[in-house]
Amino acid sequence: MGPKVNPYLILAIGVISVSTSAIMVKVSTAPSEVIAFYRLFFSVLIMLPVFLLKYANELRLITKRDWLFSLIAGVFLAFHFILWFESLNYTSVASSTVLVTLQPLFAFVGTYVFFKEKFTMRAILCGIMAIIGSFIISWGDFKISGSALFGDILALIACALITAYLMFGQTVRKRVSLITYTFVVYAISAVTLFVYVLILGRPLTNYPTSDWVYFVLLAIIPTLLGHTLFNWSVKWLSTSTISMAILLEPVGATVLAYYLLNEKIMLTQIVGGLIVMASLAFFLIEGKLTRTKVKLGNEH
Repeated sequence: MGPKVNPYLILAIGVISVSTSAIMVKVSTAPSEVIAFYRLFFSVLIMLPVFLLKYANELRLITKRDWLFSLIAGVFLAFHFILWFESLNYTSVASSTVLVTLQPLFAFVGTYVFFKEKFTMRAILCGIMAIIGSFIISWGDFKISGSALFGDILALIACALITAYLMFGQTVRKRVSLITYTFVVYAISAVTLFVYVLILGRPLTNYPTSDWVYFVLLAIIPTLLGHTLFNWSVKWLSTSTISMAILLEPVGATVLAYYLLNEKIMLTQIVGGLIVMASLAFFLIEGKLTRTKVKLGNEH
């Protein structure tokens, strides 16, 4: 039985939601690991009443294997946020979001090796074009030296971690409901981040009111609306498709940075954004055509 709502529409809403993340992290004054902790902590807090009332009994149905995969996914998600938020202290919104959303580089290999997912040559070319478009977006912003290069490296590692997080989630979500899986993974991430903050000795209080507002908004918009929708989509769409869609995040983040942070939008960013969107559209169409052919072949 298929989904009641078009998964591509849900995926689009998720991408728009996560596009707000870098802006709020950039304007917050708290350390990156503290921002990450409160983002996940408030997400878990908001979900807790619904989880306890309707889904808590599902915990006993989760297998040891799924608990292990959820644990790994939660830890990967925690360190994805730590490294990505930290990268924003060293490089621009455009550069960081471009690198952190280059997930096809990892997803194409990962889904092929672990899930035996096959891609047509046209789909691979669309992926390559989307990646090229992402680099064009921030071509004029890259500074391959000093602190900016360090920020770029952090964002790239964060990219690998979020891809691994989605891949482990793809396995678990086929058997565990969205709310239960999301609550468990976010809770594991929050605990991981709390321990990390304690180890570093970062203060958890005495931040300005504006930071607390950003913490809550990060929990509601890019997390509960963004990543939760990705977790829903991963049951119906492959990790590679979701990763391709997330390539649109730099486009949204660049536009928001222009209006809210007064960052200039260059011609390279406009051209790159158009290439990303066109490549994404062709990739999704190609994937749908391939699945239709496979389905028709199986019926015969």
